[in-house]
Amino acid sequence: MAVVTFDLADIKRRMQGAINSLKQELSGLRTGRASASLVEPITVEAYGARMPLTQVATVSVPESRMLSVQVWDRSMVQAVEKAIQNSNLGLTPNTEGQVIRLRIPELNEQRRKELAKVAHKYAEEAKVSVRHVRRDGMDILKKLVKDKVISEDDEKRHEAEVQKATDQHIAEIDQALAAKEKEIMQV
Repeated sequence: MAVVTFDLADIKRRMQGAINSLKQELSGLRTGRASASLVEPITVEAYGARMPLTQVATVSVPESRMLSVQVWDRSMVQAVEKAIQNSNLGLTPNTEGQVIRLRIPELNEQRRKELAKVAHKYAEEAKVSVRHVRRDGMDILKKLVKDKVISEDDEKRHEAEVQKATDQHIAEIDQALAAKEKEIMQV
């Protein structure tokens, strides 16, 4: 039988994982301004395997509404171009030799609102993940009390620590969402 232990650091690490995942998803939301993180999720069929775009090319931002993708291997240009077109980012590649330019179109008001809704959905998913970790922590504490490994006073103290960590991580999610929403809605 496995020994159950309470580890607040592990609970906080798992909650932070939900926030890191949220930040990754939010960075992929297009805001009308060019950002190298926009193309990070794109994978390219290269050398018989799927590779992140950043492992076959250098991405830079020469202008506020333009991305430049410098492909290292000339034979990979078409594969990179195809991956960008299939990425559902709505970007049209303009290829000149080994450089692919991506113009970032203006966002209209309706598209901004849609992006804000997507950002809210991502934030809610992150909050649910944090709450699941909180529930797991509380379940462990209940089991430890039931098995008489810790006292009820220790359980109450640890529950308060878990709740404090939960509140801090939910607040961090709300801050990340507010920042992304402001970025999306800026005209």
